[in-house]
Amino acid sequence: MTNAASEKNIRLAIVRQKYRPDGGAERFISRALEALDDQNIDLNIITRQWEGKPNPKWKIHLCNPAKYGRVSREKGFAAAAQQCWEREQFDIVQSHERIPGCDIFRAGDGAHRVWLEQRARVISPLQRFLTQISSYHRYVLQAEEAMFHSPALKKIICNSEMVKRDIIRCYGVEESRFEVIYNAIDSQKFVPATLAQRLASREMLSIPAQAVALIYVGSGFERKGLKPAIEAIASGDRYLIIVGQDKDQKKYASLAQQTGCADRIRFVGVQNNVLPYYHAADGMILPTLYDPFPNVILEAMACGLPVITSETCGGAEFIRQGREGFVCDALDVASLSEYVNKIPSRQENDEMGNAARERILPYTPKNLSQQLVTLYHSLLV
Repeated sequence: MTNAASEKNIRLAIVRQKYRPDGGAERFISRALEALDDQNIDLNIITRQWEGKPNPKWKIHLCNPAKYGRVSREKGFAAAAQQCWEREQFDIVQSHERIPGCDIFRAGDGAHRVWLEQRARVISPLQRFLTQISSYHRYVLQAEEAMFHSPALKKIICNSEMVKRDIIRCYGVEESRFEVIYNAIDSQKFVPATLAQRLASREMLSIPAQAVALIYVGSGFERKGLKPAIEAIASGDRYLIIVGQDKDQKKYASLAQQTGCADRIRFVGVQNNVLPYYHAADGMILPTLYDPFPNVILEAMACGLPVITSETCGGAEFIRQGREGFVCDALDVASLSEYVNKIPSRQENDEMGNAARERILPYTPKNLSQQLVTLYHSLLV
């Protein structure tokens, strides 16, 4: 990397093992890449599998070695990705996977060690023991530590101050190596519903026009806190729209039956277009056990929805208690229930929702692009 590199196109490689259109990290990548598209940057993607249609100007480098289990999958892709970027001699390698040797690591999934700490709160003693002896979790923790201590690593991009603090606490990384860059949101696409849109969305979901409805968006129901969300809904008259999927969905449907709120809950699965579901809602609930900063919080806030989330969610940094929403411990069902009942109908009182939208307006794709380009050029000087 030389000074001359800043005078020509920067050859940037972004590493992500698998691109899924509905994934939060992937949405960050696609928004960042689209925002960077008019810069002097040659965009390269190193991936095992890319779903969807990438921009024709992006160069896709497929690295798909054979895999024989979770550890083999991770190790194999890491080795293949390293070989690719060493062969291609990119100016900057930005990895979204825990692979030692990259220039920049984007900690979009946070610290695995902290996730395991939080998950231990909701699993059985047997599951905790199995987690401790799991070869997969041991591998991820070792890869995480090796990457954070790699001499090649120049910067760590965090999408919340929470994740920055977690990594410093767990791995002792110097504060100067961090850049906190919040995710971007297209506030022209994600907008509050008109009355007609609200009524049409509610009719589609069989939700009464005058009812108060909350939306939950996320796949991986255990981590994203669907159980406490359902329990919080059960004690009142609020409706809950659940967008996402999980292999244990029947267990959550059964919980809704047991707590007497099944008639007020709508499981709608993964949706490529979530906007009509935001338009049916008055607020969002996402009491996630651990989430660096889910894009869905920005989407909901852009749609004028106040958000109830947890202290272990980076999105809490955008919420002042009682103004843009509410924050509490992920497992504090009593507080969650209280906050659910404090979310007003947007048609009757949109003050909190309007404050939520106002909070996210500065976080544009253009702003994200400028922050990233400044970071890239600083590494090439």
